[in-house]
Amino acid sequence: MNKEVRSHKDLVVWQKSIVLVVEIYCFTEKFPREEMFSLVSQMRRAAVSIPSNIAEGRSRGTRKDFTHFLRVGLGSVAELETQLFICQKLHFGDPKQSQGIESELSEVGRMLHAMIKKLEAKS
Repeated sequence: MNKEVRSHKDLVVWQKSIVLVVEIYCFTEKFPREEMFSLVSQMRRAAVSIPSNIAEGRSRGTRKDFTHFLRVGLGSVAELETQLFICQKLHFGDPKQSQGIESELSEVGRMLHAMIKKLEAKS
């Protein structure tokens, strides 16, 4: 059953990226205190950037703008993947939780990439 997309809140990729934001906040909660204003802050900003850019792009009303903001969101996915990799190397956070986040992040990235390709094909 196809549900009509009326706003960014109806997009599954936006919904999944919101869940990802919450997971990143929980994941970084117990990081060393000295990381609060560096890695923790960067990871949280990158995570928040994903659904924010989806929402902003969707609200712009043009395919070109939407595609642009989806690309920015995809860039934030890559940024967050890199930061998560750094966390793994530094042994920050729970490894199981990290793997789950990595998997969800990959899924969001694939979804964004597919949306971009679909929008570009319509141009």
